[in-house]
Amino acid sequence: MASGFGATIRRKREKTSSLERTSSTLSVDHSKSKLWNYYTKLGDAYVECKVCKKQLSFHNSTTTMREHLVRRHSLRSIGIPPTKEQPELDYHEEEGAVKRLRQALPESGLCPSVSESRPQAIANLILEMVYRDLHPPSLVEDEGFRLLLSYLEPNVELPTSTQLADMLWHKYTVVKQQLKCFLKSALSVVLSIVSWTDHSKKLCLAITANVIDDDWRLCRYLLETQLLQNKVDDNLIERLGSVLAEFGLSSNIVSCVVHDASMSTHAQSLKDTYGWASLCCTAHVLQLCVQAGLEVHKVKEALVAARRLVSYFQEDFKASCCLHAKLKVTSKPRLVMDSEQCWISTLEMCQCLLDLKWAILSVLEEQGVKNLSEHHWKLLQDLVPMLKTIWIASAFLQEEQNASISSLMPCVHGIFTTIGQSSSEGSCGVIKTVACQIRSEICRHWSMLEEEKLITNPSAIASFLDPRFKELRFLKPWARGELHTIVRNLLSQMCEPCATRQSCITTSSCCVEGGTEDLHLVGQKDKGPAVVSENVYDLLLGRDPTASMPEAHQQLENYIVEPVCKRTTDPLAWWNGNHHRFPTLARLARQYLVIPTTTVQPQHAFRTVSSSLEKRRATLDAKYINHILFLHQNKDLAEWGMKPNV
Repeated sequence: MASGFGATIRRKREKTSSLERTSSTLSVDHSKSKLWNYYTKLGDAYVECKVCKKQLSFHNSTTTMREHLVRRHSLRSIGIPPTKEQPELDYHEEEGAVKRLRQALPESGLCPSVSESRPQAIANLILEMVYRDLHPPSLVEDEGFRLLLSYLEPNVELPTSTQLADMLWHKYTVVKQQLKCFLKSALSVVLSIVSWTDHSKKLCLAITANVIDDDWRLCRYLLETQLLQNKVDDNLIERLGSVLAEFGLSSNIVSCVVHDASMSTHAQSLKDTYGWASLCCTAHVLQLCVQAGLEVHKVKEALVAARRLVSYFQEDFKASCCLHAKLKVTSKPRLVMDSEQCWISTLEMCQCLLDLKWAILSVLEEQGVKNLSEHHWKLLQDLVPMLKTIWIASAFLQEEQNASISSLMPCVHGIFTTIGQSSSEGSCGVIKTVACQIRSEICRHWSMLEEEKLITNPSAIASFLDPRFKELRFLKPWARGELHTIVRNLLSQMCEPCATRQSCITTSSCCVEGGTEDLHLVGQKDKGPAVVSENVYDLLLGRDPTASMPEAHQQLENYIVEPVCKRTTDPLAWWNGNHHRFPTLARLARQYLVIPTTTVQPQHAFRTVSSSLEKRRATLDAKYINHILFLHQNKDLAEWGMKPNV
């Protein structure tokens, strides 16, 4: 048995060695293929391209390797005849590239599909790059861009700038039509108008429509960007009318216009022509209020000295290095220079100086340079808490649930009250003067001490329609009652025809009941307790106050007694869940909660420095600026043609 078992093992070994020799004779002789000049073998299953370092699967076949060199690097003359065979791996590579594009652009409406040709997909992605990142169509003619694309896609012919401009116009036309269809269903529209200058100092005017969609989301859509000569001219009224007509909107659907300070002179014209309310951007008004306080002579002197000190450290290399060395072991912020057009940057500059005072004094003493006076340091120290109060208010207005103007009056009232209290608690005379100037400007712009005017302001009515602020704590009790009356009258105007029909029905019903109640009582004399009509109780208790009250007024009373919501509640989300309970009041809420606090997104309105996109926006060619900015601002409509999102 032992000898038989050994013979069996020898036969298996001989068979295995025979198979290995056969496999060796059938394997590819790598040394004879010129392909291996471009590849490095990584084990038995993978190879790496020496040109692009891409790893490919290898199964004793060079077909995939050859096709990679042809497709990716345009290397055709490598001594191997072409083949018609299409390896399965190439298809998977191309399909995988599409998947990777989708992962890189998960929200892109121009992401290529498997059925879309690769050149067309690349052209569409270049178009998306143009309007997303605010590049001119001439981008495709830039040498660096063409070098990059020729390396990534050697065989793809790029569109010319003229072709890209045609694609841009086509995309603009499609998205504009989608926006027209969407705005047709809007119950109320508020226009935002903001002006800015391009690189040639020409004034540009951007007109934006603010609407609340069916899901109670606040949406902003840019309608048009216009180039003016040098200032907002007298044709603004006609310009707005033509833009509305172009999008099929009636002037009656617009209730309010929010603008920046440069267009305040046109507020009365807008009201006289269209009957629109006019509100100035909150960020601009706060800038004017704070700037008035910073113009106090002694504060202005302290700020000039502070800017001189910051400039010294920014320009003197030795002093800068010494300060940096002292701060190297700490996480303190570096010195920043403010902009006189942005009060938040002034706050940041003063705060940084106070935080780094110990290091600054040490460096100045070593360098023998004059320091700020103790009086100036004291003024900066007292000024920062006051500015921080206003900064907290700006941070509050930047939160998503506070984008509506309903948050404005509670916030402004908080600034007005807090500054008044802090200035009276042991502050120096200069800081009291600053507080007085800021409070005076707040009263001038928002009528904080004239409640007869304040209750007619759209922002006050919007606060009442916000379930967080409906108690109207910024008003006196008598003014709250007056504002309730104003809202009641607005509801009556909204449903006046319905109220008239309801009144007729109620009157006829009362007549019928009054004529039969005696018979009803007589019929019950011998049958125990009578079923008494409700109208009989009016003789004892008086008329039921809700009997003749319109349905809209009943909704108002029910809304008033609703519990106040938490400050973190989104008012639009609350109305989305409760609009069926107060249908008429919800229509009024749509008209007022759609009014934004700022002309642009609050995060941009309170920004201390210009973003890279704003700098690119200023360099756009006048020929394409409207189309590019339209698609940039409305890119949620440009993506897949889906329902617009906020």
